[in-house]
Amino acid sequence: MNYRLSTHARQEMERRGIPLPLVEEVLENPDQITPGRGALKAYQSKCDIGGKMYLVRVIVDDRADPALVVTVYRTTKIEKYWNKP
Repeated sequence: MNYRLSTHARQEMERRGIPLPLVEEVLENPDQITPGRGALKAYQSKCDIGGKMYLVRVIVDDRADPALVVTVYRTTKIEKYWNKP
């Protein structure tokens, strides 16, 4: 995916210790893409980080060209965000 990182996304990745290669992996091969607020989408994947399962969510405005990564975070609340078929 062709994308750019917002300043906020860069700051949050650094603050939360989420490496760029992990963000790129989620963008290229997400387990799910779910609707976010407004026109935003959440690209998300379950990831083992340090022996613990997290849901890594990359919030994207893909109406922009290139797509804009608005923010990035990880959570243990997988059930809250995971869309079940």
